[in-house]
Amino acid sequence: MKNYRYYLTTIFVVLGYAFIFISCKEKNGNKLAPPEIQVVEVIQQDVPLYREFVGQAYGLQDIPIRARIEGFLEEIAFEEGTSVKKGQLLYRIDSQPFMAEVAAQQSKVEEAHTYLVNATNELRRYEPLVKINAVSQSDYDAALASKEAAEAALQAAEANLEMAKINLSYTRILSPIDGLIGKTKARVGEFVGRSPNPVILNTVSNIQTIRIEFFLPETSYLALAREVEKDTEIEQKDRKTTTDVQLILADGSLYEENGRIDFIDRNIDASTGSMLVQASFDNPKRLLRPGMYTKVKIELFTAEDALLLPQRCVMELQGQNSVYVVNEENVVQARQVKATEKIGDLWLIEEGLNPGDKVVIDGLQKVATGLKIKPVLIEFESQTNQ
Repeated sequence: MKNYRYYLTTIFVVLGYAFIFISCKEKNGNKLAPPEIQVVEVIQQDVPLYREFVGQAYGLQDIPIRARIEGFLEEIAFEEGTSVKKGQLLYRIDSQPFMAEVAAQQSKVEEAHTYLVNATNELRRYEPLVKINAVSQSDYDAALASKEAAEAALQAAEANLEMAKINLSYTRILSPIDGLIGKTKARVGEFVGRSPNPVILNTVSNIQTIRIEFFLPETSYLALAREVEKDTEIEQKDRKTTTDVQLILADGSLYEENGRIDFIDRNIDASTGSMLVQASFDNPKRLLRPGMYTKVKIELFTAEDALLLPQRCVMELQGQNSVYVVNEENVVQARQVKATEKIGDLWLIEEGLNPGDKVVIDGLQKVATGLKIKPVLIEFESQTNQ
């Protein structure tokens, strides 16, 4: 019985001390200062909005080198993958059959010329005789027709000779432009110029300027057209009047030269709902090559007085975005927001915030709705180029 009373007394004493400890702790806790939490102010500024489109590169000129006659390839007079000059010899095709054809056509020209001389002389003899009725009019007319036929035959023979000379010139294939030549599709000894044998032997490209072709969806085209029209209407020297285009290479790096849109197709493809657009980029270092796949980055329009917030401030849960906003009494409140665009390490906020709102940026796990804090306003420094 004594042991029971002893244990009961001990329990009451322990509970008493615990109650006193908890009460003291609550009183002391109420006296603690609100925690210092870093906050940022919503950024308001005009923001250019970009879109990216996949494009393919072409040279300013991509000219196929064709075998315009049939024959055996006798010489390749260039080094593959190097620069060539306009008029430089690239290929030589066996010329003997074409030289023989020139000689044959030359003989036909001489034959036709001889026939013309005889017909002309015959007509001259008939001219005084027909005046004195020494020959009939029909004989004179026949002589005149023979001369005219001889003239036509000579013209035809000269045309055939010229064509034979042209074909002979095709045995020497020259570069049509200054440019970069690729890998040959035919080797010495091959018969070229007739399918399935090689007809296109190579391609020479002018890559001082590179054309990027890409397709622009109809909605993006409308936004771009309105922006260009707006820029054109504002006559200010410091305001651009053409849309600059940036190029993102396959490794993710940004090409150092800005391009310019120089062609927009006349119509929208009904099957895809997109429009062909071409942008040109200077290529002084010859880094860009035809056939490359790139991404074209275009400023479609500018969001005026847009609200921006560091991405670190935004919490996402089940597709919903929210932030902690600090009101005038320094009390934290959770608020849902609509974040639409990522601008570097910032979010563009379309709904849920107002200019001047202060939002918690650090210590999000330490705050909750209703908590009173001591906000420490900091200036956010973006680490990316917008």
